[in-house]
Amino acid sequence: MPSETTRPQAEARTITVRGQRLRVAIRSGNGTRTPLLLVNGIGVNLEVLQPFVDALDPAIEVIRFDVPGTGGSPAPRIPYRFSMHALLVTNMLDQLGYQQVDVLGVSWGGALAQQFAFQYPVRCRRLILVSTGTGALMVPGNPSALARIATPRRYQDPAYMAQIAGEIYGGKVRTHPEYAHEFARTAHLGSVLGYFYQMLGGMGWTSIPWLRTLRQPTLILHGDDDPLVPLVNAKIMQRLIPHAKLYIFHDGHLGLGTSAGELAQVVDQFLTAPVSSSTGSA
Repeated sequence: MPSETTRPQAEARTITVRGQRLRVAIRSGNGTRTPLLLVNGIGVNLEVLQPFVDALDPAIEVIRFDVPGTGGSPAPRIPYRFSMHALLVTNMLDQLGYQQVDVLGVSWGGALAQQFAFQYPVRCRRLILVSTGTGALMVPGNPSALARIATPRRYQDPAYMAQIAGEIYGGKVRTHPEYAHEFARTAHLGSVLGYFYQMLGGMGWTSIPWLRTLRQPTLILHGDDDPLVPLVNAKIMQRLIPHAKLYIFHDGHLGLGTSAGELAQVVDQFLTAPVSSSTGSA
């Protein structure tokens, strides 16, 4: 991993895409790798992904953005369906000058990543799905954990976040409270309206009917202790996506941050592997 003095940094800025203001951050690479677009979970600002970005090979250019209604991106006038979010992402990439990217989506962002790969297949070279599922038609998580994420209170009250983090996110935050405190410190709610718009936009959505049509090499990363999205959902996606590999890690829903070093290595191996060896089941 590069040192703090040599690690490339990203400066956040705001752009306007189709009338929607978006806060973006781009970490420069060396121009030899396909840029990597990161799509975050519900209500989560781009800074939460910093540990994973820091663990990635500095050669990779990394694009992050706050989904409308999160972080520094204001809520849209009306809720966006995932198809509209995918169009917005495509327009954002156009404006930023990217023709093709690799896409990594986490949780809610994993649903958007699936939609983007399906809707704009030429723009997505490879797909990485982390701690996510197929939407409305999936095996539900722990009812208590799901009830706690129905409101954005955890982003408004750091003490509450630290108190419930182990229950809803599982994995390392159960036994390492410092991870929960760090997540609570870093996560900042954009707006309550934006949070509910994200939830409304995903209601009834499912990727089940078209997952078999995806042609991108796909890597599925999932923790073995995820109260929100049980591991079985990852196994279902692996069976449905033609060119999918599944990597199970010993952690929970926040594993991309709490197991950043491990998962960054797995992602880098996947992104650099020849197509013939990055397809098929594992």
